[in-house]
Amino acid sequence: MYQPSQVLPLQLKSAAGSRSIAIITLISFIFLTIAGPFNAFADNALLLPQPGSMVNLSPVFTPLMIKGLKIHKDNPFEFDFIVNQGQENLPENQFKEESLRLVKYFLASLTIPEDDLWVNLSPYEKNRITTSELGVTEMGKDLLSQDYILKQLAASLVYPEDDLGKKFWDMVYERVRMQTGGADVPVNTFNKVCYVGCQASA
Repeated sequence: MYQPSQVLPLQLKSAAGSRSIAIITLISFIFLTIAGPFNAFADNALLLPQPGSMVNLSPVFTPLMIKGLKIHKDNPFEFDFIVNQGQENLPENQFKEESLRLVKYFLASLTIPEDDLWVNLSPYEKNRITTSELGVTEMGKDLLSQDYILKQLAASLVYPEDDLGKKFWDMVYERVRMQTGGADVPVNTFNKVCYVGCQASA
């Protein structure tokens, strides 16, 4: 049976270091506002399944995740991120690297307005992939990857030649027959799968 790993803290230790990070972040945002977002190129290819390939469900897995945040009242520039290692059991250097990636996600989500935290890979909306603010972040790239996987997984699950997909489409056609009184109506559907993030209960 899986036993939770020890929760470890990360620290931003000095006020001077935090101020430097804040200044660099501010300069970066000013530069991006003036210069505009950079284009992403296929050189940074992600390890994603090819379009049209089947994607199967994976076993239940608990990833590394931020579980809490400790703020020091005597020094507001010093705080700890409490990170749970989950089931990954990473070596210390990889654990720190992955933890810092999650911290960057957290800071990006604080910086970018909530209304700009979305991605969209609809083939009918090629000009609405994501916002320019989110698109330049590591979190934006990973959210696009997850949206791509989600769409392939949903398509694989409702593939009409598999048992589960056949049951799904039988239910769709049955619902159409009920609503149209049995008329021979062609079913032309565009299915859009949306992922809505939610906070898991403790």
